[in-house]
Amino acid sequence: MLPNVLPSSAADHTPVLADEVRELLAVQRGETVVDATFGAGGHARLLSEDLRGTGKLVAIDRDPSVKQYFDRLKAARPGVDLRFLRGDFALVLSQLAGNGVKADAILLDLGVSSMQIDRPERGFSYATDAPLDMRMDPSSEPSAADIVNTWDERELAVIFKRYGEERYAGPIARAIVKRRSEREFTRTGDLVDVIKLAIPTPARFGEGHPAKRVFQALRIAVNDELTQVQTALPAALEMLRPGGRLAVISFHSLEDRIVKQAFAAGAKGCTCPPDFPVCVCGKQPELRLLTRKAVRPSAREIDENPRSGSARLRVAVKVAA
Repeated sequence: MLPNVLPSSAADHTPVLADEVRELLAVQRGETVVDATFGAGGHARLLSEDLRGTGKLVAIDRDPSVKQYFDRLKAARPGVDLRFLRGDFALVLSQLAGNGVKADAILLDLGVSSMQIDRPERGFSYATDAPLDMRMDPSSEPSAADIVNTWDERELAVIFKRYGEERYAGPIARAIVKRRSEREFTRTGDLVDVIKLAIPTPARFGEGHPAKRVFQALRIAVNDELTQVQTALPAALEMLRPGGRLAVISFHSLEDRIVKQAFAAGAKGCTCPPDFPVCVCGKQPELRLLTRKAVRPSAREIDENPRSGSARLRVAVKVAA
């Protein structure tokens, strides 16, 4: 067993569905692993341990603050070739695939990391008053404040409905536009107050925080999350060697639907119309599904880490070059 000499901020971080990811990716000694959403390095810590002192692990993240966790992991894994690439995971994966880089296992954990949520200055949480930001890469544009203060009422309502499945998207968008005509939004607390006042009183005391869905929608829009997933999946599949495994953890239905459809298309093979007597397209399946249904956290994991409750894991193996 390799030594685990990471600081508490990283070593104590519990990655979601860790045992399931480790079992299904089945990383072997000497392989090449890509953790495309490194975060605090929780999954990478376990996967790099399975490399058993050799092989390569490539860590990708757009957040510059995670480099400190990577440096500490690198110091704890002598013999393993660890490399950190900063940038949007979809762009970096596309560049790696374009350059012919190959991997045996790739992980995409699409959730916002706990360290981002727990740092108030990042503005991801509706539970703490903070600057209205939500950018995973602090140098990117736009911020959540930019969207709230400049997008028109219809655009706001569309993203609240589409990305947050917010029932009261229209009234909330209308209230935001009215409020910003008097004073621009700069704080998460201001936005939460407006959302609460814009929805019917009973809805303020329903399931979950009344601002949860709007904050989710803004975060997705700010970080272009769905486009990232749509771009990253084909690049990741191109990078995999035959027999390589791709694992994706999603945290809401929009992401999971994209992953599910991409995996199903890759595993389908023939695309001929169903009334054709024989296949003429010659298309062979590219993937074999290791998870027929999304793997969900156990009741025990949800009890220990409530943020894992919405996680869904899908894994596929590449069967064709």
